[in-house]
Amino acid sequence: MMNENLAALIPELALLGAAVLGLLVGAWLPRRRQWLVGVLAAAACLTGLVATGLTYLHPAETVFGSYTVDTTTNASRLIVLVAVLLAVGASADTTRAHQRETEYWVLLLLGALGAVLLCGATDLLLLFAAFLLASIPLYALVGWTKTAAGTEAAMKYYLSGAFAGVTMIAGVTLLYAAGGVTAYSALRDSLTVAASAMGGRSTAALAAVGLVAVLAGLAFKAGAVPAHFWVPDVSDGTPAPIAGIITTVPKIGALVAAYRMLSAAIPDHLIDWPLLVAILAAASMTLGNLAAFLQNSAQRLLGYSAISQVGYVLMALAVATRTGLAASALLLYLAAYAVTNLGAFAVAAAVTTSDRSARTLEDYRGLARRRPALAAALVICLLGLVGTPPTGVFLGKLAVFIAAVDGGMAWLTVLAVINTVASLFYYLRWIAPLFADVRDQNATEHPRATRPWASTTALAAAVGSLVIGVGGGLLTSLFSGVL
Repeated sequence: MMNENLAALIPELALLGAAVLGLLVGAWLPRRRQWLVGVLAAAACLTGLVATGLTYLHPAETVFGSYTVDTTTNASRLIVLVAVLLAVGASADTTRAHQRETEYWVLLLLGALGAVLLCGATDLLLLFAAFLLASIPLYALVGWTKTAAGTEAAMKYYLSGAFAGVTMIAGVTLLYAAGGVTAYSALRDSLTVAASAMGGRSTAALAAVGLVAVLAGLAFKAGAVPAHFWVPDVSDGTPAPIAGIITTVPKIGALVAAYRMLSAAIPDHLIDWPLLVAILAAASMTLGNLAAFLQNSAQRLLGYSAISQVGYVLMALAVATRTGLAASALLLYLAAYAVTNLGAFAVAAAVTTSDRSARTLEDYRGLARRRPALAAALVICLLGLVGTPPTGVFLGKLAVFIAAVDGGMAWLTVLAVINTVASLFYYLRWIAPLFADVRDQNATEHPRATRPWASTTALAAAVGSLVIGVGGGLLTSLFSGVL
């Protein structure tokens, strides 16, 4: 009998219910009261966190035949829900009393739901459905402001996503043609049997082409090479809170989905996908770092940083079947990155000059004197993205590097270390102006920002990055399911 236990899906149902209820309630609320939908979104995340915590160590189960609730899914739920809570805090000042405030929260909830479903999908059809749910609401979210830059970014994001979606569904079709099934475990067995029979080479070739196409779709959601072109434009063309959401939440879903699919559905003796993923990792981290070197736009720099960060995470995917350290390393890195990246974008949302968000690195000049707490939060987050101890990303990178070496990819670890050292240059280009003395310059003092929610979120994220760095061992045990 098919397991239809809805109690196992409380976090997903909370996100869905809050989105539907928020849309209905928001249609009747006056504009000055639509912040209540944001409160509903935060309540849905808290409900999901409590439900996940209560069932975290329960035995794994597959619901409705295609969605697995196990340690990986539960850990991914926690990461996504915490990320959405931070996103709500970073967005509260930007959305307050906006004529489309309700739509903002509903789109965020639906995109988060898609990311969670990506993490637990164990069937190619559900994987693609979750891909669409994690994509379409976020296309609209990017264009939420209806500014010229936002509309351009939304169109680039949508067109890239449409092409990636078509490519992905074509890949699902080819994998089904090669294996005859779409469920991960059955597909793995079917491909193994088909490859050992007559015509095995043609089956392997068909499956390889299908896998590349599916990975192209997931690479788009993660912002990895070669589907990365939209990332810097979207990061630079949207408000900072939206850019933080786009470069964090779907990335979590896509990378966990790729890990689950590769390790459970595709036999590596039939298709050498570890080498393919390793090449994508090397290209992503290197291209992202090189492109970020001379950026003067703060959010565009963070966009290229997001591309390079994907490269480091992909190292864990490359050794997914070669070491038992890969899963916990992947989840630890994603948790640390989510908090740190959203913290950096929250600072960008909190820092304002007269009538606009700070865009260039020069807009942050003298921030340490004007707003020392925000400057400290930004320094922690930027050094965290480098991988400096005692931040969470340091432990995440260390775990990923150890897993890569243990999985026989020491060369990739060496390249990652070189890229990590090189990345310090462009992060320091942002940090240096924070402590510049502007008293002898013609620069005028910018008025203090009136964005308390974004400021508080930035400080909370910076503290969270340090907490993960100190308590990473506990998180590793939690993500390994051994508590």
